[in-house]
Amino acid sequence: MYILGISAFYHDSASCLIHDGKIIAAAQEERFTRKKNDASFPHNAVQFCLNQAQINPSDIDYCIFYEKPFVKFERLLETYLAFAPKGFLSFVSAIPVWIKNKLFQKSLLVKHLSSTLGNQINWKKRLLFSEHHLSHAASAFYPSPFKNAAVLTLDGVGEWATTTVAIGKKNSLEIKKEIHFPHSLGLLYSAFTYYTGFKVNSGEYKLMGLAPYGTPVYEDKIKDNLNKEQDLIHILKIAFDIEADSNLLQQHIEKIQTSCNDILEIISKT
Repeated sequence: MYILGISAFYHDSASCLIHDGKIIAAAQEERFTRKKNDASFPHNAVQFCLNQAQINPSDIDYCIFYEKPFVKFERLLETYLAFAPKGFLSFVSAIPVWIKNKLFQKSLLVKHLSSTLGNQINWKKRLLFSEHHLSHAASAFYPSPFKNAAVLTLDGVGEWATTTVAIGKKNSLEIKKEIHFPHSLGLLYSAFTYYTGFKVNSGEYKLMGLAPYGTPVYEDKIKDNLNKEQDLIHILKIAFDIEADSNLLQQHIEKIQTSCNDILEIISKT
């Protein structure tokens, strides 16, 4: 059985081809388009995977997308409703994009698959959707040398989950516990990434790279402000009283980053 995995429309789109449980080929679209963090449908990566395996599109039994768009849309709506009228401008700008490009993602994926692999095949029948964190857990467990394992996943946010614990046994994998949005270590790190002037979902590695050069002098200030029921960016501006585009911020970046890293280590040990 051939299974084609697809990640797209968020950041770092990619494709992976599996044959009877073994990875045959995998590639990120940016390697072909030369666009860093390319989020477009991975036309080139899909073609690469099939060429590596020397198979035809008709040999593909299933195509799997990495998350469930309808469940994610539910989270967005509930979040906007919970904080209304705050966030109205964000709602106005985000919802049209979702309705046009993401809410009906199945049709969009079928269109792209037909464009890339031909429309002679009914891709709608072969297209399935996994849960975001289950996809993360599977990518860690199944290629590992372990037959049984506990799998911990942490990121910004999937559909609702931000942190999960799953149990893998041979060819089965089941999520047992979840922490839901907005409680997220990943979003905390992204907030600091944005605050220090870097691009979210891109510059986090820069945050990690610079952290060892600073000292955690802001650790207590961050801890004192973390539990407030406010937007994280707003909390940071209150805590530091520094504008994101000021020269003063540049002088404090390494110390802030080190403090953030230390906070995450403390949380992970509790």
